[in-house]
Amino acid sequence: MLVILTFILLFHVISAILLFISTINNAWWVASAPGGSVIYTDLWYSCNVTCLPVKNSASTDAVYLQAVQATMILSTILCCVGFFVFILQLFRLKQGERFVFTAIIQLLAGLCVMIGASIYTAEREGFTEESLRKGGYGSSYVLAWISFPMTVVSGLMYLVLRKRK
Repeated sequence: MLVILTFILLFHVISAILLFISTINNAWWVASAPGGSVIYTDLWYSCNVTCLPVKNSASTDAVYLQAVQATMILSTILCCVGFFVFILQLFRLKQGERFVFTAIIQLLAGLCVMIGASIYTAEREGFTEESLRKGGYGSSYVLAWISFPMTVVSGLMYLVLRKRK
């Protein structure tokens, strides 16, 4: 039982780390700028030598970008809250009870990641300037999609897990 709990705990921590990196890192979109330099764009800034806010990110034209920002932040928060709820339930639940509340929180975190990454995929050309449209997805975008199945599987493992001796 200790091995299963350790594996689930490790899986949860890895998914939280991936969510933090994908939300914070500035490589959702990578494009080459005129002059051969590389421009990294995340959910908030476009960075070359200096970082500037994404064009029109505060306007109603970028409401999709704001939705991606909100869902990625929410998924990271839910994953962290799920970790603390798991620790609390680990010591509070009676034997044989399930970690249902932790599972629900993790599944909601996975849903938020899926929604955010899907919106970014569908509306990516609306987020970038005309000069950046010839770029490609960056490492943070890939990490967001990797963290999606990890959080969902983590939530499902909590549903299956029973606390035993």
